[in-house]
Amino acid sequence: MKLAHKTLLSALLLVVAFAVYTAAQTRSKSGLTLSEKVQNLVDMNMKKPLLRFNGPKFKEYVRSGPRNYSMVVMLTALAPSRQCQICRHAHDEFAIVANSYRFSSTYSNKLFFAMVDFDEGSEVFQIMRLNTAPVFMHFPAKGKPKGADTMDIHRVGFAADSIAKFVAERTDITIRIFRPPNYSGTVAMITLLALAGSFLYIRRNNLEFLYNKNLWGAIAVLFCFAMISGQMWNHIRGPPLVHKSQNGGVAYIHGSSQGQLVVETYIVMFLNAMIVLGMILLIESGTPKSHNKNRIMAMTGLVLLTVFFSFLLSVFRSKAQGYPYSFLFK
Repeated sequence: MKLAHKTLLSALLLVVAFAVYTAAQTRSKSGLTLSEKVQNLVDMNMKKPLLRFNGPKFKEYVRSGPRNYSMVVMLTALAPSRQCQICRHAHDEFAIVANSYRFSSTYSNKLFFAMVDFDEGSEVFQIMRLNTAPVFMHFPAKGKPKGADTMDIHRVGFAADSIAKFVAERTDITIRIFRPPNYSGTVAMITLLALAGSFLYIRRNNLEFLYNKNLWGAIAVLFCFAMISGQMWNHIRGPPLVHKSQNGGVAYIHGSSQGQLVVETYIVMFLNAMIVLGMILLIESGTPKSHNKNRIMAMTGLVLLTVFFSFLLSVFRSKAQGYPYSFLFK
């Protein structure tokens, strides 16, 4: 009986020791248990879908265990003094994803969205060995982030749909993007129609300009410029204005043929316009006019056509990797 009593006592001591050890393992360095951390995150998430962490909060809720939830973190630099021109736009897109997830049917306490600003958590950038912004990283529930857990914004951009696709690939959680209504386009269209209607009403007794072929030709050419430069792509895909280059500068041309930037659209439109202007001058130089005027038009048209076509070819060559041809510019 004494032996059985000792055996039972030893078993109880082992159970108590195991319980103490488990409790110690489920408690973070600051003393928060896993359930407390999750509850804190849920409470913060009820107030703001996109959590804002400083250095200590990042270490507590993202880097330190225990953790049974995933975190998608944006590391950025929003202060104007940092001169990160794309950080604000990236933040707006990331906030759209966080809001869409927070108010979707797939919302749970297994995934949270957070951001760390450089001026509020510079030590985080040092820990992660980052010297650029913005950066989107996924921190899985178990283990450390791998290479694929960092979003390649240079290849896919940082539009809300691209971020949602990245999250789905890393967490198997599908987020349907809901953008806030934007009435600026409707207001602009109504204003334009009102101005056009007012102009036609004022000129109602003199509408011969509507039969002007040059006017309609210019409108048709401008429409063609807008379409071939990629305005429809911008309307459908919503690309960023510019993005960060690999060397830390600002890139105005997307480095892949699978994407483009808003500024790139206007650059291509300008190049096409200059090429067309050069062709028009070359054509017009052959009409019966003064010899000197024809010569100036021909030379100007040739220079415009040669230089700006070379620029356009250079842009295409930078996007289509491996394209071997260039002219004047590499």
